[in-house]
Amino acid sequence: MTFLHPKILYLLLLLPACLAWYIYRRREGYGTLLSPSITPLEGLAPGPRVWLRHLPFALRLGALTLVILALARPQSHNAWSEQDVEGIDIMLTMDISTSMEAMDFEPNRMEAARAVALEFVKHRTSDNIGLVAFAGESFTACPLTTDHASLINRLQEIAPGMIEDRTAIGLGLVTAINRLKDSPTNSKVIILLTDGVNNAGEISPRTAAELAVPYGIVIYCVGMGSATGAAPVPMPSIFGPVVRNQPVELDEDTMRQIAELTGGAYFRATDNESLGEIYTKIDTLEKTKLRTRSYQAVYEQYQLFVLLALALLLLELVLRNTILRIRP
Repeated sequence: MTFLHPKILYLLLLLPACLAWYIYRRREGYGTLLSPSITPLEGLAPGPRVWLRHLPFALRLGALTLVILALARPQSHNAWSEQDVEGIDIMLTMDISTSMEAMDFEPNRMEAARAVALEFVKHRTSDNIGLVAFAGESFTACPLTTDHASLINRLQEIAPGMIEDRTAIGLGLVTAINRLKDSPTNSKVIILLTDGVNNAGEISPRTAAELAVPYGIVIYCVGMGSATGAAPVPMPSIFGPVVRNQPVELDEDTMRQIAELTGGAYFRATDNESLGEIYTKIDTLEKTKLRTRSYQAVYEQYQLFVLLALALLLLELVLRNTILRIRP
């Protein structure tokens, strides 16, 4: 409970003054009885009128207190809010060419990319997220969904060797754009992760990015590859897999152009730690929108105080004219 006019409560300081005045007047009003002996009065108990003689003043003082509280306008409040969550549509577009088996990340690029993607999904509870995988071709591993358990299962299933090898970045982007273009959501994002150069497909990455612009799709590009310029890659041989160093081929200029064209950003990941930091930064840049509407209802409570004050005054009036009436 709050008071609309709290300064009126300073009038409560008058109550101690009223009490002091009452005590003073009572002492001044005592009569004197002369008696040669108090023996006849010994053992007499005071009657109920003696105990009740202060009650009218107490009732009046209580009524005054309640009137002051009523003048201060006591109010109770009932507040609540409504929240609307507007999620973001996100397509994870991941390279699954055999070069993703390179071991410049722990344990390799594919497993590192999978781990950070899984962690990213767990933090985006209100968003529609889908998954596109590409190598020499591209396919939708999981359409946009809020069923993140299903998405996580698909993330754990994709692996190099599932489809024709090579790297069709443009096709991967077009597949993701087709999944996003008809979405009614205002925020649409593609997170493109690759470790190579576009060398397959009939659509170039830049052409695909130009297709994304009219739909308001933002593309964040993540390039994976060791900063040393070479990475150990397991290669098949007649004696079994053999690890050989292969050059890191990453078309960073094209990915920067894609990001700039769509209003996104390009990031270079050279190890597991930097890859995790990139996804954390993207998570910060693309926040789920939360709209909150607050309401408050105010209820006046002064009526109760006024009624109680009237009840106390009425009780005082009844007592003064019945039990405590002064008889001539």
